[in-house]
Amino acid sequence: MILPIYGYGETVLRKVGEEIQKDYPHLQETIANMYETMYHACGVGLAAPQVGLAIRLFIVDTTPFADSDEVSKEEAIALDGFKKTFINAKIIKEEGDIWGFNEGCLSIPDVREDVFRHEKITIEYVDENFTKKTEVYEGLIARVIQHEYDHIEGVLFTDHLSILKKKLIGKKLQNIMEGKARPDYKMKFANLKIK
Repeated sequence: MILPIYGYGETVLRKVGEEIQKDYPHLQETIANMYETMYHACGVGLAAPQVGLAIRLFIVDTTPFADSDEVSKEEAIALDGFKKTFINAKIIKEEGDIWGFNEGCLSIPDVREDVFRHEKITIEYVDENFTKKTEVYEGLIARVIQHEYDHIEGVLFTDHLSILKKKLIGKKLQNIMEGKARPDYKMKFANLKIK
């Protein structure tokens, strides 16, 4: 089922997600709905707060980046088919160079800005079967994970921008809160009912 994506200004996007257990109600259905919602909106990641759930769950599928001219052949191979579910994730290390990339967010349609992040991360999490994992990622995969991880910490990519950049996009953010954004997917806006 395709779920509405919560837009900038919704309070759930600012909550730190709570850890969940294996018996979380309808967990597999929630994960399936999140994947369907993400694909419908042409995203590469989606976090539970973006569909109104303040829990530590996010999904990633970087396959669309594999066709980009901006990635090396090596990185395209890594990106193609990289699809994972992260539950109760904790980034335990960020390292390497800090590099910029033009990021967007399904909760903040029509806004894209350069965000600077570490090139390599180590993350602990459990998968959809609650198997514990510790893995290291770098490049665009690490970036997508960091972006979605921010969501379960109540952080948006706009929080990484300078005060000047935030002022420059202020009107666009206000328009999203007022429901004036018109993405090609269902959204729930802060000051309106589901559109």
